[in-house]
Parts: sequence; C-alpha cells; structure tokens
Amino acid sequence: MAEIKDPENTIIIELKDGPVIIELLPDIAPLHSERMKKLARDGAYDNVAFHRVIDGFMAQTGDVAHANMEKDYNPGRAGTGGSEYDDVPAEFSRIPHDRGTLGAARSSNPNSANSQFFINFGDNHFLNGQYTVYGRVIEGMEHVDAITRGEPPKSPDRMISVKVAADA
Repeated sequence: MAEIKDPENTIIIELKDGPVIIELLPDIAPLHSERMKKLARDGAYDNVAFHRVIDGFMAQTGDVAHANMEKDYNPGRAGTGGSEYDDVPAEFSRIPHDRGTLGAARSSNPNSANSQFFINFGDNHFLNGQYTVYGRVIEGMEHVDAITRGEPPKSPDRMISVKVAADA
C-alpha cells in the first residue's frame, strides 16, 4: 500500500478490483477537500455509480442523489444531482489536469460543484483553469483504468466504499 503521509487528507475508494488511494490537496482546494471528507464520513459515496466514463478522458461519479444503489438508479438522471449541502465555489489553481488527478464536476456555473467528481484517465490540460483540481491518485490507478465505460454504462461500476484514511 502507498505511504500515506496525511491520513486526514487521504481518501480510500474501494472498487471491484481493489483500492484507489487519493491524496487530497487541502492547501490548493480546502473547500473541495473538506466536502469530499464530509461526504465520505457521511457514507454518502458508498455504492454510488460511475455514471459517465469516457475512454481516454475520465471517469465521473459522486451523484449521491441519483446514482446510489439503495435509491433507484436512473441512468437518465444520474449526473444531474448533488448532496444535501450547498454548492462549493470554484477553487481554480495552476495544478494541471494530469492523469490521475481528481477534478470537481459542475454545471456551466463555475461555482456549482457539490458532490460529483471525476478522475482523469490521461492528461486533460484543456480543463486547466476551468475545473477545480483537489486530489490525485497515489495508488490504484490500474483499478480506475478498469472502470466500465459508457455514458452511462449499461451496468455501471460503483464505489463500494469511500473512507477517510484516518477513519479506516
């Protein structure tokens, strides 16, 4: 397992093929980092589907309102919701959208990020300065690469569990 330097700012996402370890960037995007930890601690991300997975681009998940197995998974609605909390304002930085970075999904309003996020499969520098980067995969990118593709996938992969490393 990867060396976890800051367990309070490390997320462990359990996927079907194994764990993905994400180092959050609270110095760069403190509000987004805090939101992810809050939703992880709430258990809101558990069983949530990857509802938009584009080969060579990214895997998007985190619609806690429409993509949870306990609720009716509706591929037509997945990707349109957020959490019970207020939206998070943009925290743009000079950190590039490289392979393995975590970006905040949002609507056309830059200050509309809430619970959804994406993991970049490759370097997607055309997103730089337009979407908040608030984490990076430090181990398990091969498990991200194995996520079922589709917009939405017919049988989507899910985040089995999402935990803050300090709590695991």
